Amino acid sequence: MSSSTVPSTSLAPRARRRPAGGVLGVDTHRDAHVAAVLSLMGTVFVTGEFPATAAGYRDLLKWARNSGAVRRAGVEGTGSYGASLSRYLLAQGIDVFDVNRMDRADRRRRGKSDPLDAQNAARAVLSGRARARAKAGDGPVQIARMYKLTKASAVKARTQAINQLKSVLVTADPALREELAGLGNAELFRTCARFAGVSSREEDGEESVLHAAREVFHLVKQLQPGPRS
Repeated sequence: MSSSTVPSTSLAPRARRRPAGGVLGVDTHRDAHVAAVLSLMGTVFVTGEFPATAAGYRDLLKWARNSGAVRRAGVEGTGSYGASLSRYLLAQGIDVFDVNRMDRADRRRRGKSDPLDAQNAARAVLSGRARARAKAGDGPVQIARMYKLTKASAVKARTQAINQLKSVLVTADPALREELAGLGNAELFRTCARFAGVSSREEDGEESVLHAAREVFHLVKQLQPGPRS
C-alpha cells in the first residue's frame, strides 16, 4: 500500500491590506492644521492634527499615506493659512484643490468642528464641488499678488495716518486750526513739514499738538506710495 502526501490545509497569516486609495482634506489655521483622510466612497479613515511647520507638513503627508495612496487633497485657505502646506503637497505630486470654508449657516446648525471641516474639504473634492486647483505660489502671478497686497496694506495704513493727523489738528489752537482748515492733503503735508522747524510755542498745549502733528506727518511720509512702474 503506497503512501501519499496529503497537502497541508494550513494557511499563512494574511498581510493586512491597505485601502486602495483616499482623499485628503485639511482645515487650516495659523498654528495647526486638522486633517482627515476619506476613502473614495466617502468613508472616514482617520483624522488628526499637525503643527503648521515644515516638519508638521511632512508628518501629515506620511500619516495620510499610511491610509493608502493619496493623490488628491482639498485644502481650505490655499491663499492664506493653507498656502505653505499647499506648496508642499504640490511639490510631492499631490493635486491640491482650493476649498471654500463651510457655509456659516451650516456651521451654526452642526456646530463648529475642525475634524468635520477637514472631512468636508475632502468631500468637496470627491463630489467635484472643489474645482479650483491651488497655485504653486512661485510664479510672476504670485509675486504680483504679494506686491498688490503689500501696497494695499501700505495705502490703508497711510489713510489711517492721514485721518489721525487731521484728528490731532482738531485740538490745535483756533488760529492754527483756521490756518489749516480747508487745505487739501498735499498742502496740509507741506504745512506740517514746516512744523519741523518749530521748537517751542508760548502755550504748552499748542506745542504738544505740533509735536504730535510732526510725528504723524513723518509716518504719512514713510507710507507715501512709490512711483508707478
